[in-house]
Amino acid sequence: MGPVLLCALLLGLSRAAPPGHEVTFLPGLAKQPAFRHFSGHLCAGPGKHLHYWFVEAQSNPQSSPLVLWLNGGPGCSSMEGFLKEHGPFLIQPDGVTLKYNDYAWNKVANMLYLESPAGVGFSYSEDKKYATNDTEASDLPAGRDVAHNNYLALKEFLRLYPEYSKNDLFLTGESYGGVYIPTLAEWVMQDPSLNLKGIAVGNGLSSYEINDNSLVYFAYYHGLLGTELWRDLQAFCCSQGKCNFHDNSNLNCTLKMEEMIQIVEESGLNIYNLYAACDGGVPGSIRYEGDYLITHDLGNSFLRMPMKFSWRQNLFRMPVARNKVRMDPPCTNSTALSRYLNSPEVRKAVHISPDAPEWQVCSFEVNRSYKRLYMQMNDQYLKLLGATKYRILVYNGDVDMACNFLGDEWFVDSLCQKVQVARRPWLYTEGGENQIGGFVKEFTNIAFLTVKGAGHMVPTDRPLAAFTMFSRFIKNEPY
Repeated sequence: MGPVLLCALLLGLSRAAPPGHEVTFLPGLAKQPAFRHFSGHLCAGPGKHLHYWFVEAQSNPQSSPLVLWLNGGPGCSSMEGFLKEHGPFLIQPDGVTLKYNDYAWNKVANMLYLESPAGVGFSYSEDKKYATNDTEASDLPAGRDVAHNNYLALKEFLRLYPEYSKNDLFLTGESYGGVYIPTLAEWVMQDPSLNLKGIAVGNGLSSYEINDNSLVYFAYYHGLLGTELWRDLQAFCCSQGKCNFHDNSNLNCTLKMEEMIQIVEESGLNIYNLYAACDGGVPGSIRYEGDYLITHDLGNSFLRMPMKFSWRQNLFRMPVARNKVRMDPPCTNSTALSRYLNSPEVRKAVHISPDAPEWQVCSFEVNRSYKRLYMQMNDQYLKLLGATKYRILVYNGDVDMACNFLGDEWFVDSLCQKVQVARRPWLYTEGGENQIGGFVKEFTNIAFLTVKGAGHMVPTDRPLAAFTMFSRFIKNEPY
């Protein structure tokens, strides 16, 4: 029986949790965990195999919620979230050792980490065709849509693990997960067999236009641009009290925006955390490592700027870019993660198919072939809010520049929901003392929350504050 037929048949069958997926020994741990965890591939349509790693809640898994997590990109692996943010095991700098995470999110929930779409991490498609898009498009073959494939993978997971099919379900993600999660929720909310309770998006891309416009204000008021450049930007990009830094046709505005982009994205500042050092030093827009050309641009900002657009198009057309290019998020170090996940012992322990590719933190091919269909997420959020039964959390580390807090706050405000609790500080307890975790503004069924001093990867920078926030969201407790 061929693997495509087998995958199709499995999509239609119901059976107990596959014994061949349980991880019985994980290299790098001084002691194996008391909770069970599973790893393998899920069928997300014929010939499509998405890698997942599922960790049961550390107490009462039968009654604890099921939480799906997706990292962003597009084209970046959720193993980053699992092994560097809020999973139970944290990779150490040697790329060999794992340590337990005191603030693991599976202390309060069953956590399902999914590498999506096919072509990302250990996920693959048998036809090796990785062009895809947010949801679906007529000019791509049927099935090449991330939201629907994620839905199929979730359904396949629950077929393999039917004991979780009635648990409360939450969809969560980060960065380009700001598109993945609301578009997946559209599919899930139409399925009465799924017990969807809400979604949470961290430092999410909710609107390209708002993200671009707000970043210029963020940069100026964080001391990055200087008064002369700010004055010119206001003069050339703004009129009648409204500024357009996103797709302004004024040539002088375009020229000044190129200066702004050079400072914020290309000077060596850590775009994921303004106040953190840049791992590896000031990177430049590309660099070479052995035979590989390394690019750091995930392509989410200033899509309409001519200079950025032409650079991205030209890079993809370079002959080297087809085979010998690697995409590493700027100012991050994925060496330890790559070393660990690519070790033969680990691949065997977590049941990675021999057909799966070498693991990389982000896929250049998926990212550059990805068709972005949505410029904003208003319709998806309003559909969820209109159902009046889902709760939504939009949270942001407040020193991130990739998807800055100001833009997501503007986005949530633009949904025009009724304010239930005015913007206020929220507190968490550390060392027996209350500390300000950030600020929160609560509307009917949606809250916007900042995490003070955190960047793009909130649980990495502020693990206790992030765990407190997540726990309160899952348990429907006041922030």
